[in-house]
Amino acid sequence: MKLQKIINRLQKLHPKEIDLSLDRIKNLCKKLGNPQDQINCIQVCGTNGKGSTISFLRSILKEANIKCNIYTSPHVIRINERFIYNDEMISDDNLSILLSEIEEINNNQPLTYFEALTAAFFQGCKKYKNNLVIAEFGLFGRGDAVNILKKNLCNIVTSCSEDHLDWLPKNDRNIERIIFEKTSSLLDSNIVVAKQTSNEITECIKKNISNNSANKYFFNENYNFVLKEKNFFYYKDNYGGLKIPKPNLNGQFQLENASTAIATLRNLKNLKIKDQHIIEGIPKASNIARLEEIKSGKLKELVKNNKLILDSSHNPGGSKALNEYLETLDCKKHIIIGMMANKDHEKYISYFKDIASLTTIDIPNQPNAISGKDLKDKFKTIPNVQYKKNIKEAIQSVNLAENDLLVITGSIYLSGEFLNLN
Repeated sequence: MKLQKIINRLQKLHPKEIDLSLDRIKNLCKKLGNPQDQINCIQVCGTNGKGSTISFLRSILKEANIKCNIYTSPHVIRINERFIYNDEMISDDNLSILLSEIEEINNNQPLTYFEALTAAFFQGCKKYKNNLVIAEFGLFGRGDAVNILKKNLCNIVTSCSEDHLDWLPKNDRNIERIIFEKTSSLLDSNIVVAKQTSNEITECIKKNISNNSANKYFFNENYNFVLKEKNFFYYKDNYGGLKIPKPNLNGQFQLENASTAIATLRNLKNLKIKDQHIIEGIPKASNIARLEEIKSGKLKELVKNNKLILDSSHNPGGSKALNEYLETLDCKKHIIIGMMANKDHEKYISYFKDIASLTTIDIPNQPNAISGKDLKDKFKTIPNVQYKKNIKEAIQSVNLAENDLLVITGSIYLSGEFLNLN
């Protein structure tokens, strides 16, 4: 209750949920003694794959006994998920203390909620200043509060695609502008660029960072992987090749994210990551609500012996990756979907092929979500589309035959609602 009261106060310090400028966060961090200048950080940006890439980084580093502080957003169930210190999620009491300190030092000055959380994360790193920091920055990198570092160890650029277009000028809502926002202000240490969905996007990234003096590593040019065996993949870069057990995370794209994490750590020689750390770390990585198979719980009981997958994809790039995985499965697929209003709903659903049924639902307690009824109207060209008010009703309404698959997708907020109910 104490934590929630502090959060409620912080959310009222600025009239906008997001305000893409850096003056407020810089001024606050200056009052804190600029804790962000005292960290050794790997920064991760992009549209899709950030969370999975960080999970692989974390798992490999754990095998190497390198402690991490990790900052991600948004959270799926609890805000504490965003604050990892010394490889542990922060407790309610410690997060309350940290946010209270930010609140006191800020002294009611205008500050967005995300800026308050970001300043709090940097401040919390002081207690574990020798740890490696992994920090995700998103939406648009130039104006993201995480993007105030003067130096870092590396920038990772994961898969970039169209998302959050409503935050861009109306006449400039395209992938080129997104890539500019995400990559034009990267620091000049090391840049690792993951596999992109097209050569055009890769070339656009190259153009944007062409004047950056960083060491640059591109998927296919400087590192790669091949899949030759069912349970292993083969990674290769300038330092040689590795035979690695496949991750426990579903989807071919997870091999791409794993390879990006490996390339990053192999190029950061001071970390002294050994081949065995990678081989043992990759299969231990986990990532909540990313093509996650749900094997138990109250909602899982409703589908009995049928396979149930929870996925947080919410933009066209994520939908493409999800459906590339679904196409590898020989079964009927039933989809339950809820989305936020500012997404490209038609393009998202366009990647779904050969779907047995589609059920749209409302996302409760999310005023920025599109109603399930309106979403159904947008998907009216899809066969067997229906609307149900909530997740439980939707699951109960789906006629599952033996070996059918049920997928719940469309939003991180929907994933959080599912996990809470489950």
